[in-house]
Amino acid sequence: MRNLRLQIAYDGSAFFGWQRQDGFTTVQETIEDAVAQLTGEEVTAQGSGRTDTGVHALRQVANFHVQTRLTDDRFRHGINAHLPESVVVNRVETCADDFHSRFSAVGKRYVYVISTRRFKPSHAERQTAWCPQPLDFALMERAALDLIGDHDFLGLSSVGSNPGKSTVRRVKRLRWIKRRDTLAFAIEAEGFLYNMVRTIAGTLVDIGRQRLPEDCIRQVLLSRERNSAGPTAPAGGLYLLRVLYNESTFPGVDPGPNGTPGIF
Repeated sequence: MRNLRLQIAYDGSAFFGWQRQDGFTTVQETIEDAVAQLTGEEVTAQGSGRTDTGVHALRQVANFHVQTRLTDDRFRHGINAHLPESVVVNRVETCADDFHSRFSAVGKRYVYVISTRRFKPSHAERQTAWCPQPLDFALMERAALDLIGDHDFLGLSSVGSNPGKSTVRRVKRLRWIKRRDTLAFAIEAEGFLYNMVRTIAGTLVDIGRQRLPEDCIRQVLLSRERNSAGPTAPAGGLYLLRVLYNESTFPGVDPGPNGTPGIF
């Protein structure tokens, strides 16, 4: 019995999130069904996290135990032959038996993408958020600095269904990317709360539109009041960029989307 670790990319607009749900098409179910078609084995694909409906992934990580004699590379080719165009397994490797995609993770990176084109792109709702109003980029950059470090992110999330759990998280890095009519920020933390990145994105956009003050994030972190922050930004702009582990995973060149270098 081998523990296989997969690196998966998918278009979230084609799925009702990662986690298997009766009556809905999910990434987990799609992966598990492809494994069954390839090997005849029923597995439970453990993902590093539950991306929501419409949220994309560039390097989601999942693992499961199988008895197949296929090599890692042949397994990768085989499973992709049974997957729809909206999801692809980019890497496969046999890993330690006790590796768990979720519980072994020590951090994650997400990227949120905003289209600032004057007219709505045809793919806006599925692959980006759209903001045709002028944005003060310098203002957004300064405001985002308040996110770095250890903070209580209750006011910048949707965690009402999890009372009693700690809402303190450590944001380690944040980087902006600006290309013509596209604006994005990549954020790394040891963990994220539900809708945390999308709420941060919605708040930063409203700061950039000068609907909220520059110190809004600082004040929300102190007050822990969700209604003082901006709206939850659309799911289509959010991508799971990378999952971090203490051990080396998928060694070698790991290109970003469309073959470009990865973001930090």
